[in-house]
Amino acid sequence: MARDVALMRRARETGETVFSAYGWTQPTLSLGRNQQAIGCYDLERMRLLGIDAVRRPTGGRALLHHREVTYSVTAPIVPGVTLRESYERINVILLTALRGLGVGASVAEPEGPAPPPTNSPCFATPSRGELITDGRKLVGSAQWREADALLQHGSILIEDDQSLIPLVSLVQNGGSTMPPPATLTRALGRTPPAEEITQALIDAVREIEDADARPIDEAEVRESTLAELPRFENEVWTWRR
Repeated sequence: MARDVALMRRARETGETVFSAYGWTQPTLSLGRNQQAIGCYDLERMRLLGIDAVRRPTGGRALLHHREVTYSVTAPIVPGVTLRESYERINVILLTALRGLGVGASVAEPEGPAPPPTNSPCFATPSRGELITDGRKLVGSAQWREADALLQHGSILIEDDQSLIPLVSLVQNGGSTMPPPATLTRALGRTPPAEEITQALIDAVREIEDADARPIDEAEVRESTLAELPRFENEVWTWRR
């Protein structure tokens, strides 16, 4: 999260766009920027299950980062290009990558407004513009804009760990059970390694956006990442509301 915010600042200062893909060292409950979380989760049970927590700078609802690939896009805001238009442009990259893996995904067009940022899990229902297979969410995404730059986060599920979220939730959402989300394992009939998914994303970036896209020099963003790190390690930020 700290690196993504640092890259957002870099986009603002240099005009550079960066597409990142990464994983997590342990299962981590990721809370949306404005999501109510205080009193909603059993912190002791999370500790016993080895689940960490972080609050994203982007919005949306809780999801569990574990057997999935997280992507992020940081870019300068182009005057006249709306959030929806930039979101759809990123979707083209994601759909191309999924097609390269052999997954036929589509864009969700649910009726009604997007769900509010409650403690209901992110993958319980697709929001407009998110990517689905067989009517179930496969890729959850959220975009945040501030001071002429944007950050979009998303999670591409390899397997279904989202069912762990109700196990640590103190709010039962009316007693309803969470329907299983889509996964790459279900769609492909095999479990693709994260490296294969990452390569498909890189290939899609080069096919759709920039044939000469190159890896970023991590040393260039290390200092600014470390400067952002204390906020995301701070329990006050994580459980601020």
